[in-house]
Amino acid sequence: MQKVFSKQNWAILVLFGLIGQIAWSVENMYFNLFVFDTVAPDLDAITLMVQLSGITATVTTLVAGTLSDKLGNRRRFISYGYLIWGFTVGLFGFLSVDTAKAIFSTDTTTAITLTLVAVIVGDCVMTVFGSTANDAAFNAWVTDNTEESYRGKVEGVLSVLPLFAMLIVAGGFGILVETIGYQWLFLGLGVVISVCGAVGIFFIQDSPALEKKGTLKDIFYGFKPSVVKQNKPLYLSLCIMGVYGVACQIFMPYLIIYMKTFLSFSVVEYSIVFGLAIVVGAVINIILGGVCDKLDKTKVLYIAAGIMAVGLLGMYFMHFEDKITTLLTFGVAGFIMITGYIFVSALCGALVRDYTPERDAGKLQGVRMIFSVLIPMLVGPMLGNAINRMRNIPLENAGADAMTTQYIPAPEIFLAGAIVAALMFALIPLLTKAAKRAKENENKE
Repeated sequence: MQKVFSKQNWAILVLFGLIGQIAWSVENMYFNLFVFDTVAPDLDAITLMVQLSGITATVTTLVAGTLSDKLGNRRRFISYGYLIWGFTVGLFGFLSVDTAKAIFSTDTTTAITLTLVAVIVGDCVMTVFGSTANDAAFNAWVTDNTEESYRGKVEGVLSVLPLFAMLIVAGGFGILVETIGYQWLFLGLGVVISVCGAVGIFFIQDSPALEKKGTLKDIFYGFKPSVVKQNKPLYLSLCIMGVYGVACQIFMPYLIIYMKTFLSFSVVEYSIVFGLAIVVGAVINIILGGVCDKLDKTKVLYIAAGIMAVGLLGMYFMHFEDKITTLLTFGVAGFIMITGYIFVSALCGALVRDYTPERDAGKLQGVRMIFSVLIPMLVGPMLGNAINRMRNIPLENAGADAMTTQYIPAPEIFLAGAIVAALMFALIPLLTKAAKRAKENENKE
C-alpha cells in the first residue's frame, strides 16, 4: 500500500465520489418530482418507490460487497457498475405515459399504471448498479487504498462531497428541468456517469494488497447475538443513526413536492431557498466540526439533534398567506434544519467509525446499511405518507380521469420528523453508559 495517497487516486476519489453523490441526490430529490409532475401525482407510488429502492440498495450492497471481497476485485465492480448505472439513469427520462400508450395501445388510466410500474422497477434497477459500484465497491476501494496515517484526510474530503452534490442538485437541477426538461436532464446525467465508468476502466487500479478473501457467510456476521453483545456502543450508535434516518425520510422524499405544491414556490424560489440553506449550513458545520474533534461526540450529539428538531418545528410553522414572509421564514427554518441534519449525520458517522473494530470493518458494513438505509427508507416514507393521507390536502387542478392520490404533502410531516428526531435524546444516555463500560473492560484487559 502507498505511504501517500497519490494524485491519481485523489482524482479518482473526487471524480467517482462526486459523480456518485450527484446521482444519488438526483434520485432522492428529482426522481420523486419527475413521477409527480410527469406520470401521476401519486404519493403512494412515490412512497413505494423509495421503500423498494432502500431494500434493493441494502441487499445489493451486502451481496456485491461480499462478492468483491471474495473475487479480490474492486476495479471492475466500480468501472462497469458506473458504466451501466449511467445507461439506466439516461433511460429513466424516456419513461412516460405517452410512450406506454403508444407501445401497448391502451387507455390513459392503464398507461399511467404501466408507467408507474416501469419507473418503480427502473429505479430499483438503477439502484442495483449504483449500490454495486458506489456503496459497495467504491467505498471498499477507498479503504483498500488508504492507510491510517492519511485516512482521516481522505474521509474529510469524502464527507464534503455529499454537500457539494446536494448543493449542485438543489441549486441547479430544478432550473435545468425548467430549461431542458427531465428527459434531457436524466440523459445528460446518465452520459456523465457512464463516461466516468469508462474512465475507471483505464485509470482505476486495485490495491496490491487486495486479496481474495471471505465467504458469502460473512453477510450475516454482524447479526450474530455474540457480536452484538461484544460491540454494544457500535450497535447503539447505529440505532441512533437509524432514528435519525427515519426522521429524515419522513419528510425528505416529499420536500420539493411540498415546496412546489403546498407553499407554491417556483423552481427558482425553492432552488434558491434550498441552495442557500445548504451553503450556510455546510459552512457552519465545517466550523463546528473542528470544535467537536476536541469534545465528547456523544454529548455534542444532544446539541445537534436539538438543532435539527428545532429546524423541523420551524418548517412546520412557517407557512403564511404572504409569499415573501413564507420564503424568508421557511428559508431560515430550513437553514437551521440543514445545519442539524448535516451535524447529526457527521457525528453518527464518526461514532460508528470509532466503535467499529478495524478487523471486522468489512463484515459489519451490512449492519450499517440496515440501520442507515433499509430501516429509514422503509419506515420513514411510510409514516410520512400516512400523515399526508390522513391530512388529505387536495391537489389543485387534478384531472378527474387521472390515477392520483389527489392529495399533496402536508406540513405535519415536519412535525413528525421533529418528534422522531427528539427520540435520539433517549438513546444517547444508553450509548454513553455502554461506551464507558466498554472502556472500563478494555482497561482491565
